[in-house]
Amino acid sequence: MEKTLTDVSKITVLVVDDHPLVVAGIKSLLQKEAGIQIVAVATSGSEAVRILDRQPAIAVALLDLNMPYMSGVELIRVLRERHPRVRTLILSTFQDHASVAEVLEAGGSGYLLKSTNQQELSTAIRAVAAGQRYFGQEVTATMVQNMEIQANHASRVPQPVVELTSREAEILRLIAQEYSNQHIAEQLFISERTVESHRKNMLTKTKSKSIIGLIRYALLNKLIP
Repeated sequence: MEKTLTDVSKITVLVVDDHPLVVAGIKSLLQKEAGIQIVAVATSGSEAVRILDRQPAIAVALLDLNMPYMSGVELIRVLRERHPRVRTLILSTFQDHASVAEVLEAGGSGYLLKSTNQQELSTAIRAVAAGQRYFGQEVTATMVQNMEIQANHASRVPQPVVELTSREAEILRLIAQEYSNQHIAEQLFISERTVESHRKNMLTKTKSKSIIGLIRYALLNKLIP
């Protein structure tokens, strides 16, 4: 079902969903929204492509994630090739990280749950039409939770021990014996500036925030006796 694109000041929207009740719900949410106009509805990915071939000026495509024959993610990939200026916003009942990540990888502009309200839906449409990305609150929470899980996992994975040069190892041993930069420089016949440079390099290498942290790291990893 299509309409003529008459009002160029409005954000024109294509709704792609094979469930009539969902389409009716979206229309109900947006019918009184100033500046947004649903100009076409498609019940499949192939129909959506045909509509956009005829009306390439449509700004935003609201896509169901789970559709027969061509999923929302597959449709995003097709539209990225054929109509790259059309912004794609997923509306789904799924909020798992894998689904969101797949949409992002395909080039989707945003992701909302079908339980969204009028304000969030209109905000998302305006955001993606302006070239931004938009994720619903529940979707964002899922993404943050997944990042936290990954970070916790990474913190439990043993990190490779850094390698020190022979000069760095010498300086580190003297630091552990509480030698000052001046005394280390005199001991090794180098300048204080060179000693300080090595200290900074070792802090960076070991990701230590202080000399105490550097010595602790060296002892734990047997870099010094």
